[in-house]
Amino acid sequence: MSDPAILVIGHGSRRVSAVEEFHQVATQLKKRFPERLIETGFLEFARPVIAQGLEKLIAQGATDIIALPGMLMAAGHAKNDIPSEINTLMAANPEIRIRYATELGVNAKMIRAAAARIEEAEKLFSEGYNRQDTLLMVVGRGASDSDANSNICKITRMLEEGMGFGWATTSYSGVTKPLVDVALERVHRMGFKNILLFPYFLFSGRLIDRIYQWADAYQQAHSDVQLVKAGYLNDHPLVIDSFVEKVDEVEQGTGNMNCQLCQYRVQILGYEHNVGAAQEGHHHHVRGAGTDSDEHTHAHHHRYSHHR
Repeated sequence: MSDPAILVIGHGSRRVSAVEEFHQVATQLKKRFPERLIETGFLEFARPVIAQGLEKLIAQGATDIIALPGMLMAAGHAKNDIPSEINTLMAANPEIRIRYATELGVNAKMIRAAAARIEEAEKLFSEGYNRQDTLLMVVGRGASDSDANSNICKITRMLEEGMGFGWATTSYSGVTKPLVDVALERVHRMGFKNILLFPYFLFSGRLIDRIYQWADAYQQAHSDVQLVKAGYLNDHPLVIDSFVEKVDEVEQGTGNMNCQLCQYRVQILGYEHNVGAAQEGHHHHVRGAGTDSDEHTHAHHHRYSHHR
């Protein structure tokens, strides 16, 4: 086939709605690349798993495949877990060429998509709303990778300066700190009467629910402040544009992950022990385990430590 096939790789979720949203992104990519074979694969919980997605492409005649990670930042999933899966699949299918695209990362299109979601939410504020009187809180997923976490801070700063908010800060849904609830109580002392909370996430899921629950609890405790919850990125056209750009970079040979601050290559403060660590996946126990709609998943929830 003249054009490489595309395997769109998602993290996966127990939440059916999150899986459906991911498939919608794949549907949008099919509209952008109507001449190509495109399948999906998930790292954990949802099906098809990555290997099954690859098998579907091979069964349709694909021999040249671009593995496109549906990841916002290059943390453990993009740097370690997905490459580990791909390496295993290439070893088992030596006749197949698989090229790995980079994560979406920090780029102008993603910043504009984030701004668009924020602007949509601003319509919910009371009359007389002013950005200068508003604190923007950007919420990242949180990772055991300070490089990925710091990129969320960079996005926060670019949105703050680019949109003219009175102040902006970053919080996280888990793994690192500050968590959303702690961050909201800290900024409350600054006296802002408007807070706009924006989850820098691609899809819904349990983490989005947790973020919004923290926001609701804060609002209930502080009736003198108006807190508005923005929607997450989802399939905004500029997000799809960014995915298309990543495919183009692979084909042009320019899509290289930034390794300057990669904890697996250089000694990053606090993560020195990770240099040279083996590239191994850590999702074997939940690979293809199923969503909340699968009866067997309910019977085994207690076994899993991940929360998506």
